[in-house]
Amino acid sequence: MSDSIPQSVGVLGLGIIGAIWARHYHDAGKLAGCWNRTPKPDAAGWMNSAAEVARAADAIQIVVADPPAVQGVLDAILPELDATKVVIQSSTIDPQSSESFRTQVTATGARYLECPFTGSKPAAEDRKTVYYQGGDEDLCAAVEPLLAIVSCRRTRIGDNRQACAMKLAMNLNISAQMQALSEAYAICMRAGIDEDTFFGGLSCNVSHSGLTDLKEPVLRARDFSPMFSVKHMHKDMRLASGMAESAGFPLLATVTGCLADAEAGGLGEEDFAALVKLLEKDA
Repeated sequence: MSDSIPQSVGVLGLGIIGAIWARHYHDAGKLAGCWNRTPKPDAAGWMNSAAEVARAADAIQIVVADPPAVQGVLDAILPELDATKVVIQSSTIDPQSSESFRTQVTATGARYLECPFTGSKPAAEDRKTVYYQGGDEDLCAAVEPLLAIVSCRRTRIGDNRQACAMKLAMNLNISAQMQALSEAYAICMRAGIDEDTFFGGLSCNVSHSGLTDLKEPVLRARDFSPMFSVKHMHKDMRLASGMAESAGFPLLATVTGCLADAEAGGLGEEDFAALVKLLEKDA
């Protein structure tokens, strides 16, 4: 197995985050190519297939919607992998899927790094993505120069399965905070308390958080353009619910149900702050 340092990266998946990363890599002169299932030929470095990107790049970074989408990408690129390649898997997936993907990739001689991330669209734009890395220290060090282009911190969590568990745990915390913020906001709006008073009071309360700062302008402007969509957060909570480690967790079940209701109500493409709309319907 090669221990070389990859000099170029290909991005497979040009959603909200992948498109931003690809642009940053391109600006740094490190993008070997990019591809998306829905063609985006105007993207810098666009190639017509995932396999073409895998042939051109030393490191292949996958950022797609869910485990079946990752498997679809792997089916296309596995014939192109060998000991000179690194697969950086940055989609949010469950530990069991990660183990399957790691096995498939390493069987080709390529190296595999589980590398989910935290930080939505604004963080990606500002290169403030944070990665949770699951893999050996040498591999983390090898991809450090590339990942530093698009992120502010790379934290090694442990192995690939543990990195997935950490990511899903963080998204549970975030979605639960969003539901609590939505309910607190709705209480005050129903009570006739204005937004300035609500957010002013929250700013000096122990429950004030980074999520509050991120979602305050969203709630004030009623602009639910997706930084991270309801449908993707719902998918993540379904994955978290399927982990043995989360069996019987009541808050996870509640939040998953709220997200399911939001998606069923036509809010799937909106930012997950749109959870507040369910409470407004009930007013």
